[in-house]
Amino acid sequence: MTRTIAVANQKGGVGKTTTSVNLSASLQKTGARTLLVDMDPQGNATMGCGVDKHQLEYSNYHWLLGEASLDDTWRQSSAGFRLIPANTDLTAAEVALLQANDRGQRLSHRLAAVQAGLDYIIIDCPPTLTLLTLNALFAADGVLIPMQCEYYALEGLTDLLETVEGVRSNGNSTLEIEGILRTMYDPRNSLTGEVSKQLIEHFGEQVFRTVIPRNVRLAEAPSHGLPAMLYDAYSRGALAYHALAAEMIRRHTQKEVS
Repeated sequence: MTRTIAVANQKGGVGKTTTSVNLSASLQKTGARTLLVDMDPQGNATMGCGVDKHQLEYSNYHWLLGEASLDDTWRQSSAGFRLIPANTDLTAAEVALLQANDRGQRLSHRLAAVQAGLDYIIIDCPPTLTLLTLNALFAADGVLIPMQCEYYALEGLTDLLETVEGVRSNGNSTLEIEGILRTMYDPRNSLTGEVSKQLIEHFGEQVFRTVIPRNVRLAEAPSHGLPAMLYDAYSRGALAYHALAAEMIRRHTQKEVS
């Protein structure tokens, strides 16, 4: 059964796209057949996968609006998983969808036709609450929330949780929190430890045990069009995302058994 996960946070700069790309690569490496959907018009996930967003004949824009098939649109990433790429054209798709009857569920409808043969669909969301973000949340089974351990990040988390509750109340009642992922983690910082402790107290096992450290290799990899596992497989960042993929698969397996 395909598991669809939206990687979202209404605060930018928290490692959302880094997580989408590196989690997809790590899941694929475990043997899980994975599709990454870039829903951000900035197209950073697309570029981070080694696909030039400026040279796309067909993009997520064309696929969402039914102007291109999945076979025409998807690209093979450098790490082997499939990618539905995006660029600034996606902004125009958002405008076009405003006139559609299924404007909030278009992505869900499009993905329903392509889930066969996939284990995971990862959706990289824009850093703001837009119609594109809502499409991702209505299509998802779970929301993975990357966040830095700082006080302003906690405010952004509250906003996102309110949005998730609104989506549950308006059509996707099974949407759940996939987990909260602590990113850019620096254990030497006392504030990091304090906020991390608060997260665990409030959200318990919804907080992933895996933490993503501050890591130069993670920051460098996108400029080479590679996930960290291909740029430097033994870097702390790459190893952390492998651990995250393993923890996520273990959670899903335990849930299926129970």
